[in-house]
Amino acid sequence: MGIMQGKKGIIFGVSNTHGIAYGIAKQIFEQGADIAFTYAGEVMEKRVRPLAEEMNSKLIMSCDVTKEEEVKAVFAECEKVYGKLDFVIHAVAFANKEDLSGEFINTSKAGWDLALGVSSYSLISICREARPIMNEGGSVLALTYLGSEFYVANYNIMGVAKAALEASMRYLAVDMGKVGVRVNCLSAGPIKTLAAKGISGFDHMLKAARLKSPLNRNTSLEDVGKAGLYLASDLSSGTTGEIVYCDCGCRSVHASLDEMNAINQITQ
Repeated sequence: MGIMQGKKGIIFGVSNTHGIAYGIAKQIFEQGADIAFTYAGEVMEKRVRPLAEEMNSKLIMSCDVTKEEEVKAVFAECEKVYGKLDFVIHAVAFANKEDLSGEFINTSKAGWDLALGVSSYSLISICREARPIMNEGGSVLALTYLGSEFYVANYNIMGVAKAALEASMRYLAVDMGKVGVRVNCLSAGPIKTLAAKGISGFDHMLKAARLKSPLNRNTSLEDVGKAGLYLASDLSSGTTGEIVYCDCGCRSVHASLDEMNAINQITQ
């Protein structure tokens, strides 16, 4: 019997089998969880529905996280189908492609509003609607990245959006803690996903991360999936308001001058 046996929850943001959200969903499903899935629009439904059906999902529903009425409708349906939920996974992020290259100073107001709305504010609206139907001991998990803390070339507005997401997580941990629900962020190292391809020079980021990593490799989907399983499950019952890093140790390493010069040569 898996550690998620009898647990019910929802994941926002699965889009294909190569994404971090799918890696987490797969681990949770294999441990016995019942997972609801959302998708954004008809195009995404064609990708998401087959993946959700493979995991025997009882609820597969459209949701634009920037529209609070749709978020509200999703949780109303969750209550009908599942009653109470045990976990919610926020794996939603978006920015205009032009805002993920060049100088950050050129970010438009519209680009800022879009990135922050989809990638950060949505966690607040999701928690607000989830709170009344979550079991005590439940977990909310959001995905973030090191570009929230440090300058990462071409991550630009998404770095600011992830910083806002992380700050929101800490405040939400207090609000959700009143009903016994934990809220955390999982910060994965760079992983070759379809979403990552939208970041200019991403292959260089992968090489730089591998050079810095104490494990001498890049983070895998399986690594992040297992970390997500830990945070979604009762194994992390005493952990809330935290950022858990799954990046093969990159964040812990301050490279020497020679190493930085080598990394800079690779990432130019």
